[in-house]
Amino acid sequence: MLKIRFFRVGKKHQPSFKIVVTDRRRPPRGGRFVEKLGSWNPLTKEKTLKEERIKYWLSKGAKLSDSVYNLLIKEKVLEGKKIPVNKKGKKKAEIKESEENKKNTPAGEEIKKPKEAKPKEAKTEDAKPKEAKPKESKTEEAKPEIEKKESVSAESIEDKEEKNKEKKEKTANSLKNEKEKQTEKEKAKSI
Repeated sequence: MLKIRFFRVGKKHQPSFKIVVTDRRRPPRGGRFVEKLGSWNPLTKEKTLKEERIKYWLSKGAKLSDSVYNLLIKEKVLEGKKIPVNKKGKKKAEIKESEENKKNTPAGEEIKKPKEAKPKEAKTEDAKPKEAKPKESKTEEAKPEIEKKESVSAESIEDKEEKNKEKKEKTANSLKNEKEKQTEKEKAKSI
């Protein structure tokens, strides 16, 4: 499938683009292209377009990239609305979706939220079959073992913190001792 898109040329921090017809599987930087249809320099705002050839390739079924489409709309080669090109962050997109849902739903209806994956342990007793009650006793027996492991890990963390404090104190003391020795040597040299 053919695509009309930008082909970057130019030095670092000095971008300029050729507008080319190429196979969509080719890389956007480098690679062969079928035909050069124009150029665009974003620094100098210089544009050259071969309008007839662009329309020819569009009639042959070539697709436009979003950025080239917006450039052609701006230059009035094509008519229509621009396509938003900048990617949206996930958080912003989620906020906008929730706002749209609030606007689109009537006041009496609830907003349907996407289902989130719940851990198996978080299920309620009502949802479990009656046979699940004996399993709860087994989980209760297993809980003390988990608590022991947590307490052991808490103790080991406390031990590590104490060892780190001791090491810091030792290094601080050794630095003090070295400074005292140096001052004594300096005094001895001056005498």
